[in-house]
Order: sequence, then C-alpha cells, then structure tokens
Amino acid sequence: MKKTLLLSVAASAMLMAGGDIAPVVETEAAPAPAEFLIFNNIYAKGEIRPRYEFVNTDNTVGDANAYTNRLQLGIGADFMQIDGLSVYLEATNVAGTGDYYDITDDDIGDKGIYNVVADPGQTRITQAYMDYKFGDTLIRAGRQGVNLDNQRFVGTVNWRQMPQTYDAAAIINNSIENLDLMAAYIWRVNTIFAPHSNLTGIKKVDAFDTNSVILHGAYHFMPELTLTAYDYLIEDFADTYGIAATGNIGLDFGKVSYRAEYAHQADPTNGEGSADADYYNIEATLNANGFLVGARYEVLGAGNDATVGSFKTPLATLHGQNGWADMFLNTPDDGLVDVNGMIGYKHETLGLIKAVYHDFSSDAGSTDYGTEWDVVYKNKIPGVKGLTGMLKGAWYSADDYSVDTTKVWVMLDYKFSSK
Repeated sequence: MKKTLLLSVAASAMLMAGGDIAPVVETEAAPAPAEFLIFNNIYAKGEIRPRYEFVNTDNTVGDANAYTNRLQLGIGADFMQIDGLSVYLEATNVAGTGDYYDITDDDIGDKGIYNVVADPGQTRITQAYMDYKFGDTLIRAGRQGVNLDNQRFVGTVNWRQMPQTYDAAAIINNSIENLDLMAAYIWRVNTIFAPHSNLTGIKKVDAFDTNSVILHGAYHFMPELTLTAYDYLIEDFADTYGIAATGNIGLDFGKVSYRAEYAHQADPTNGEGSADADYYNIEATLNANGFLVGARYEVLGAGNDATVGSFKTPLATLHGQNGWADMFLNTPDDGLVDVNGMIGYKHETLGLIKAVYHDFSSDAGSTDYGTEWDVVYKNKIPGVKGLTGMLKGAWYSADDYSVDTTKVWVMLDYKFSSK
C-alpha cells in the first residue's frame, strides 16, 4: 500500500598531482610538487532506523500498523586546504509499508480508513552546508539541523523519520569566557512532511519560505546556574522572547537538574500577524544513583486579548513536550496547562526505563483536557556498536476534549561513523 523507496549513496573524490623524477646526476633530486586535495580528512556517517508504530483511537477509524525505516547517509570533509573551512552533505530516505494514512495526496485512499502515521515515503537532501571556523567563531551557511535548549521553540523533530531542517546562515561565538552566542537568519524551513501533504484543518507542507531571525545567548555562571536569553522573530507569526535559568545541584547521593523559564509572544516585527500570550515552565529532576524522580509545570497561555491566539511554538520538536500521543501539537485556543510527574531508572548496562503521567487542562476557564501515561524502555544492543533498541507507548484518556488514543512503538536505531 505504501511505495517503498530505496536510497543508495556512494561518494568518492580525490585529485592528486604528481610528476616524473629525472635520474640524478651529481645533483640533488628536485622536490616533488606538493599535493593539492580539494577534500581532506573525508569522513562518512549514517543511520538506519527501522520502526513499527501502532495507533488506535476510540472512534471508527481503523488501527494504524506502520513499518517504516530511516536511511540516512552523510559525508563531510575539510575543503580546499583552507584552515577552518569544511563541508557536509547528508541525504535521508524514508520508506514504509503497512496499513496507515501518511497524510499525502498519493495515499488519499487511506484517509478516514486508517489512523495517521506522519512518516510519508520520501527522499531528501536534509543537510548541505559549509562551515568556516576561525578562533572562537563558527559561521555555517546552507541547509542544517538546529536544536536549541530543550527544543521547546526550535528543533529538528527528530522523532519522526524525516527530520526538520533549516536553510539558514548562522554564526556562533564563544570568545568571551562562559558566554555562548548564536544568531541565525532562516530563509526556508523544510518540515517532516512530504510534498502534497493533506490533513484537514491543519496546514502541513513539506517546506515554506520565511524571513526569520533567531537570537540566542547563554552565560554559564557556575554548574548550578546558567542563564539563557533568546528572541525568535518568526515572519508572519510572532516575536517570542524569553529567559531561562538552568543548572545541576550536586548532592551526596546524586544531583538535581532544574529549568525555570518565562517567555512572551508579541506581534511579529516582520510580516503580518498578531500575538499576545505568555509561557511559563518550571521543572526539576532528581537523579539518585540512577533512580529518577521528576516533576514539571508548564503553561502555554491563552491569548491576553480575545483577538489573538494562544501561545504556540511552530518550529519546536513537539513530540517530546506535552505527551507522546501528540494530542497537543497545536495549542488549544484557551491555552494548555500540563502538570506531569516522572519516575524512572537509568543504568549503564540495564538501560533506561521511565514512566510519565500528564494531567492536561486549559489556561483560560476550567476545561479538562484529559490525562496521559507515557512509558519507555531504551538500551544498547549487546555486541553491536552503535545499535540501540526502544520500546515505547503512550495512553491518552480524553475525557471530553478529544478521543482516547493509544500509540506503541518498537524501534531499532543503528548509527555509524568513520570519524
């Protein structure tokens, strides 16, 4: 039912110059011409990520059973024998089969028949950039992945098989001790979706042009405190500016990691649109000899005025934020309050097991948005370097907001690199 796409990438390039050496007659041999290589220190890396995904909703749509795979191959090198200059090229193929709707026009016959799994078959150049590094400054131009902080605002959506990347020019500077600065201009966003995506009520496109700027700075005072300030000026959407305090507090039996954050969305500097909403987040996790206990209180506020919408984060990696069932990829008009708690255990050889409980409600009014349990187990596969396995599930109870939803994943992830 799904088209299976195969990607085969092979790359090799080398230019060498040489010459014949004349016989030596009572003179020193002439020095051989120096080699000039366009590409030096060539390396390759890649990923193979097969996954089974099951989706059940408490309605008349059939269960989704999707078997998908990510094949990602990249090659990088120093370029033109110029100190600090390098290039990187990466291609990603997503292939799949099974009974599911991949939200493309090509699969329109499965719309309303099977539940959605947003991993349409496609092949794309996911990264193609040039780096120039001098001193404590890095300039990167081209198609690239961008993950900032916890990816609440800007991320690559790496949970889906096709990552989200950005056509951008970025500059990163660390010349001042303990201060990390980053600025980028984005002219195109390449989303996780394939061309001809089709999902009623939600704009899903494979890419869109933009004239957006992201500014980000972090100062590390001490292990217990880092202050981060940011301003994300997204064309035709909003200006989002905020501040976050993060850190790790050491204890005799472990450590506490925390994050406290506030942000505000205002009318966009560039383009049309209106916004006036607030964001709050406070979270902490205790790691006591591998035993994990955490809590989080997060608010994506309703608009402060009836004419504007709720707080939204359109460039975020949303899957990791408000429940793995992905019920809140679009913030409800009355905002979202997510109160959640986590318990788990992490061990070098036994892996990670974690359970998270969410209680969802509206910011404005008192609407109950339901509850959710999320559980994951992840570990290295013995005997194969770079191979991990994952079992993961999400169980959402809707109450009166939506429909009960169950999602289950079984995944292998193999990463390799010649570097």
